[in-house]
Amino acid sequence: MTGKTILITGASGFTGQHFIALAKDAGYHCVALCHHPDEAVPAADECIVGNLLDPSSLQVAITHAQPDYVLHLAAISFVAHGNASEIYQVNQLGTVNLLDAIREGAGSVEKILLASSANIYGNTKDLPITESTLPNPANHYGMSKYTMELATQLYADLPVAITRPFNYTGCGQTPNFLIPKIVSAFRAKQTTIELGNLDVARDFSDVRDVVTAYLRLLTTDTTAPAYNICSGTPSTLLSVIDTLNAIAGYEIKVTVNPDFVRSDEIKTLYGSPALLESAIGDYRSYTLDDTLRWMMA
Repeated sequence: MTGKTILITGASGFTGQHFIALAKDAGYHCVALCHHPDEAVPAADECIVGNLLDPSSLQVAITHAQPDYVLHLAAISFVAHGNASEIYQVNQLGTVNLLDAIREGAGSVEKILLASSANIYGNTKDLPITESTLPNPANHYGMSKYTMELATQLYADLPVAITRPFNYTGCGQTPNFLIPKIVSAFRAKQTTIELGNLDVARDFSDVRDVVTAYLRLLTTDTTAPAYNICSGTPSTLLSVIDTLNAIAGYEIKVTVNPDFVRSDEIKTLYGSPALLESAIGDYRSYTLDDTLRWMMA
């Protein structure tokens, strides 16, 4: 048992819940930063109220928690979120407010891990993407994460590390994300499904592997400012559907709904996990087939 405390923002979300389960099993005391007093994070050891857009409440929360580690997951993470102002407010300003509160109220934080996104790379032809690939965001979500990263340069006195996760999925992810939407259709025995861009390929990871990487990065001495979290292998959307056809035992008919097609869609996105693996070792236990079977079950 470590006895050390991890403060998690976005703890009630998809990734936060999986991370807390893993960290508690490893002996960490998990404190959830909750946006509202009635926000439920039953897996956490403690829940303290703090709003990323309310610096005073953040200051009180950080001073109370005195965390050894901070994992910042809270964000507007849906790329197609319609309000650009909200995306920048939460993803950029919210992170700045959190770092200010840690600087002023925390005693000796060992590591602050910020979840950025591989979306900062945009439509690059430099594949597989490494951490040295130049950012070129293609949407407001990617830009908000990139500007968040730039803002951390003003906090060189804090032990900040950044993760750039590529696409990942698993049980508990909401159906407004692509793979859960498709899995939900198969579980409901639908014979047809409407999708948007079909000519896309993504680097999919299992959420259980992603949170393993987060915990290892938090508790390992690292030297790079940012790490890709990815499988290194692109999977086309149609190949995902083919796999689910095989698992479900029937073929679903896919039609393209023009309303779902995004003009700023990133066509192919996959990265290299080499730098991350050099820091924390091989952290992946699940293939995409494993993930899809878990979700279908």
